[in-house]
Amino acid sequence: MNIGTPDEATVPSVRKYLDEFLMDPDVIDIPFLLRFMLVKGIILNTRPRKIAPRYASIWMEGDSPLRVYTKRMANKLESEMDDVECEVGMRYGNPSIKQGLLNLKSKGVDELLLAPLFPHHAQATTESSIREAFRQLNDMDWQPSISELGHFEDDPAFIDPLVESIKPHLTKKSHLLFSFHGLPVSHVKRSDKSGQHCQQVNGCCVISKDANTMCYAHHCNMTVNAVVKKLGLTDDSYSISYQSRLGPAKWLQPSTLSVIEDIAKEDSDLVVVSPAFLVDGLETLEELDIEAREHYIEHGGKNFTLVKCLNDDSDWVKGLAGLINAKFKKMIVMNH
Repeated sequence: MNIGTPDEATVPSVRKYLDEFLMDPDVIDIPFLLRFMLVKGIILNTRPRKIAPRYASIWMEGDSPLRVYTKRMANKLESEMDDVECEVGMRYGNPSIKQGLLNLKSKGVDELLLAPLFPHHAQATTESSIREAFRQLNDMDWQPSISELGHFEDDPAFIDPLVESIKPHLTKKSHLLFSFHGLPVSHVKRSDKSGQHCQQVNGCCVISKDANTMCYAHHCNMTVNAVVKKLGLTDDSYSISYQSRLGPAKWLQPSTLSVIEDIAKEDSDLVVVSPAFLVDGLETLEELDIEAREHYIEHGGKNFTLVKCLNDDSDWVKGLAGLINAKFKKMIVMNH
């Protein structure tokens, strides 16, 4: 399961996609009436006209890159594993989670693994996708044995191919920026059942506690720690930031553009990687490779490199297959 994308790079298609996406209470978790007024009254009347051309600038093979790469990954994954059927389901847009489940049911599947393609757990991605899958399963009255992939922020299956994708772009002058998708601070606080750690303690994101086992920001920092350790980077040669903000809510800091401004003042070659995304889409190909690149150059920066997402990289697909097979083996043991 992936987050989703418009069917076409047009204003009507983008408006339809944003309507479904932003009206999800897991994404904008404010009272329904306020969310309705914000989304229907303001956002859908302005953003589609701005975003549609951005989608058009990255469209590939007559389709959205996110859909193209997700399908490629699923096809390679199916070839990598024995007797496992793979279907793609987008949380918003097409192919839908409902359609993916219907396809699997029609193939006689009786053991189902729900695999949200998000290394870091978040309410707006993982939880929303899982919730939608169970909603559709209930409507279909289908009851296979079910397991969930879960988060894998520092699993070698993910970290090793990620490190190998970064290595070729690093030099002695490089500054590596880890740009993660942004998240409202309220979502992070809500993931802390103790209510006393996340955003309450200095350095909360780098300290591993029971309280932040499901914290997105903590997971992001665990990915960074694992990559930095593998690459042997010094503290002054990398930074962490958050991109893709929306609305007036307080979001995780610092913002990617503000960090890029600071790095542009240094005599460094900027290398950007976005590990929250397993496949390239608008947030990487346009927001980072076009918008952030231009911002960097405007503020005096010279050399900017974006590391591609893992997409259908063979080593990553093998790693993902390993994660999935381990879950299926555990499912079989539990069922017996």
